[in-house]
Amino acid sequence: MKLAEALILRADLLKRIAQLRERLIRSAQTPEGERPPEDPQELLAEGSQLLAQYTEIVSRINRTNSSTPFQQGLTVTDALAVRDTLTLERGLVESLMTAAANPTHRYQRTEIKYVSTVSIADLQKRKDDLSRRYRELDSEIQALNWNVELL
Repeated sequence: MKLAEALILRADLLKRIAQLRERLIRSAQTPEGERPPEDPQELLAEGSQLLAQYTEIVSRINRTNSSTPFQQGLTVTDALAVRDTLTLERGLVESLMTAAANPTHRYQRTEIKYVSTVSIADLQKRKDDLSRRYRELDSEIQALNWNVELL
């Protein structure tokens, strides 16, 4: 199985676990004298099986990522950390842009006037650069995922 296939399987397991959670909630209570739509104990048993599968696939994905070379001495795990950091940095820049661009309204001339302390244009360029770097790195990771066998 390729790493990309395992990632798809992991996403599918997460969806199935979320659906199972909803089924459990619907079956947690019923009107007195009626049966629940599904047996909660059976659902919990199914949940245990799904969680065991999830644990196994995530462990294999993590093992594969940590042992697969990416570029210049980095592993896929390292590349994923860089990609996550790019996402966080982009979020910081975007938050600053939003705060700096938010106009304050003065109702009287005696009220304090607030001005932006940063250049929105420079922040936009930085955000665009971070987005580009994220896309490029993500594309490389995705391409590699289809060529790597899952451990």
